[in-house]
Amino acid sequence: MSERVIEVVAGVITDKRGRILLSRRTPNRDMPGLWEFPGGKREAGETPEAALARELDEELGIRVTVGAPLITVPQQYPSKRLRLDVRHVVHWDGVPRGREGQALAWVASDKLGRYSMPPADLPVVAALQTPDRYLVTPPPGDDDAAWLHALDDALRAGIRRVQVRLPGVPDDRRRTLLQQALARCHRRDARLLFNGAVEIALAAGAGVHLTSTALHDHADRPVPAGTLLAASCHDARDLAQATRIGCDFVVLGPVAETDSHPGQPGIGWTAFAQLRETCAVPIYAIGGMMPNDIPEARRHGAQGIAAIRSLWSG
Repeated sequence: MSERVIEVVAGVITDKRGRILLSRRTPNRDMPGLWEFPGGKREAGETPEAALARELDEELGIRVTVGAPLITVPQQYPSKRLRLDVRHVVHWDGVPRGREGQALAWVASDKLGRYSMPPADLPVVAALQTPDRYLVTPPPGDDDAAWLHALDDALRAGIRRVQVRLPGVPDDRRRTLLQQALARCHRRDARLLFNGAVEIALAAGAGVHLTSTALHDHADRPVPAGTLLAASCHDARDLAQATRIGCDFVVLGPVAETDSHPGQPGIGWTAFAQLRETCAVPIYAIGGMMPNDIPEARRHGAQGIAAIRSLWSG
């Protein structure tokens, strides 16, 4: 992967109804007919903000104020590598129109998934729709009430995606804990995934989080559409398998050294971004992550972070 990286900028333009503007790629471009967030290539010497303002004027005829970064997506295509730098557009003047013959569509955020997009745009959709923190629970120990209280604290703090791990917990106790955790998540409109047997998760009404070993036990998606499926990944082989069976998202790492594995260095952000290039599945960075690492994670193509200790108060 030594070829030159093409620097691309794109904007999330939102109207007063909260709809997001998409642009359709014209027949004379690669990947014709796919929808994307409007933008274009950065020229040499341009800042991302200046490049995006220029591109949106040229493509749409609007003048914009560029806001905060949303996510940067490194992506490998068969014939090129690019880095897509996506920014929020906080203000715009004019009426957007397809000045280059492209179709435009205003789309509700929760309907973005209905539009076919290039691989680099898919993590952008996930960044707009999904939580930026994925809590991984520690084992409950001997005090179920304290464990559930800590889960309540995390949900009150804004956690909306939870992976429950109950290794070695007897069946009856596991069933009770899982149901109690699900009830708490439902009250907070949070999604829960169980790290364990698929049949146990489905019987409880939970999503499924596969270990990196269990990931390779499946030739097809093991859960129905609408049930969340995630997996733990450590390398390109894992990411390819997660893509093959239709995982909704994955965790990738460890990025940094963790307390649970002292002395074992993480893969680092450079290697993380290189792996990010190889797939379009939404990815959370895991391994030594703190909430203040979320901006750095998003600069390297992650949706956010997955963590135990930094997201758990128990």
